[in-house]
Amino acid sequence: MSDYTHLVAAAAHAAGPCLEGQEAAWQRRVHDLAVDLAFTAREVDQAMKTLDATRPFSAYLEKVEIEPTSRRGLLTLRPGGGLPETIRTEQQDTVRGAAMISRARELEGRWVLVYRYNEPKASSANRHGDFGNVRMVARLMDLGEGALSFDVAREIITADAGGDARLAAAMWKEAGLPTGGMIAVADLEPLRQAVRAHPRNVGGA
Repeated sequence: MSDYTHLVAAAAHAAGPCLEGQEAAWQRRVHDLAVDLAFTAREVDQAMKTLDATRPFSAYLEKVEIEPTSRRGLLTLRPGGGLPETIRTEQQDTVRGAAMISRARELEGRWVLVYRYNEPKASSANRHGDFGNVRMVARLMDLGEGALSFDVAREIITADAGGDARLAAAMWKEAGLPTGGMIAVADLEPLRQAVRAHPRNVGGA
């Protein structure tokens, strides 16, 4: 039999003093609070086990979208090597999913420390009989703005321009950004916003 004395004690403390003549109501209040604490403790335990299994890495959070089929958040990340990769959140209509998507949107355009774990797919196995994994995000930590290499920065602007390299080059030149070296994220973000807002029917370069 499990010992819940510590949970009951915490619940009694949260409920406050028991007033004379209200013993039954106070006991129900303590019971409800203790049950809530038990569920919270289990959720925390599961969250810590997930974090223990993560593989943290730093990356530039390029954009946050909602995947139409699964309604999961879809994060596009660029680690130090510059090659983009995607990672997913829980579904948007869940409490944890909505919270993570909101957090990711706050950090869009910044460097983040990503705690990633693999979640087995529920779909059918591949031809080798193995089930694939979905890369999921458990936690995001803000690492600041920092800088990106010229090549990576240009790839991001071109992606923001819908793949229109001529438009990206023209607006890059108009913004007066360097043509080599490291590009500060603080300098890149205004250009990203301008490119996204552009009607994309203008040639350039």
